[in-house]
Amino acid sequence: MQKITILIHCEDQKAIIASVTNYIASIEGNIIYLDQHVDANENVFFMRLECEFSTQNWDLELIKKDFQVNLADKFNMSWEIYTQEYKPRMALFISKYDHCLYDILGRYSAGELPLEIPLIISNHEDLKAVADRFGIPFHHVPFNKHIKEEGEKQQIALLKEYNINFIVLARYMQIITPNLIALYKNKIINIHHSFLPAFPGAKPYHSAFARGVKIIGATSHYVTEELDEGPIIDQDITRVSHSHSIEDFIVKGRDLERSVLARAIKLHAERKTMVYNNKTVIFS
Repeated sequence: MQKITILIHCEDQKAIIASVTNYIASIEGNIIYLDQHVDANENVFFMRLECEFSTQNWDLELIKKDFQVNLADKFNMSWEIYTQEYKPRMALFISKYDHCLYDILGRYSAGELPLEIPLIISNHEDLKAVADRFGIPFHHVPFNKHIKEEGEKQQIALLKEYNINFIVLARYMQIITPNLIALYKNKIINIHHSFLPAFPGAKPYHSAFARGVKIIGATSHYVTEELDEGPIIDQDITRVSHSHSIEDFIVKGRDLERSVLARAIKLHAERKTMVYNNKTVIFS
């Protein structure tokens, strides 16, 4: 059996679901998963479905052309089709923090993430040994506000060379350039603590501790030119109290960053996220 995933996004109209399911049945496909959402305020329809086809009736390019003519044109759909075998190629951007990097590479090595990691890019050389340990090519690309144009050129060249589909900022401590964001629109995932904007700066956990906060959180989102304001993919929290130290805050925060980022990566790789109007639809 061959399996495909279809993502659909269009203006809400009558008979979309019936038309899509009838079409799949007409080409002898079997729908094994279907989920849909309508944003009533925006009048926008979203759907994700997974289908199986017997190999003798399998021709992906023919299905794509047929789908466009019979459905997409009729409903003015934006749509994407992926095969089960297709694994997106993910680049990791890192700096000096290693907790998210170890977690991602551990999950990747265990086969938990349906993707490929062809390279790691860093503005420091501190974590090269980690990349070497997991057998992933490591590229040191110096980057700061004084040499960002040269750094951007090197980053983009590497991403093209390795045919990268999306990027994950695993605690990469530099601001991504507008050119790179434009090249990978809704395909760059970031992770950060959720103390912003109340506690900005280099030591947010210290500031939060001094203020006596009761909740620590982490947020993973797609990167836009508006810093830390892109469409949110996943979030989580944990409670703290007066009995916890600053070190406890930091440990709990890093645990949240690891788990939230991992979930966001998996959702994106499994094509369960759809973005519109700086929001996301997340399918189960």
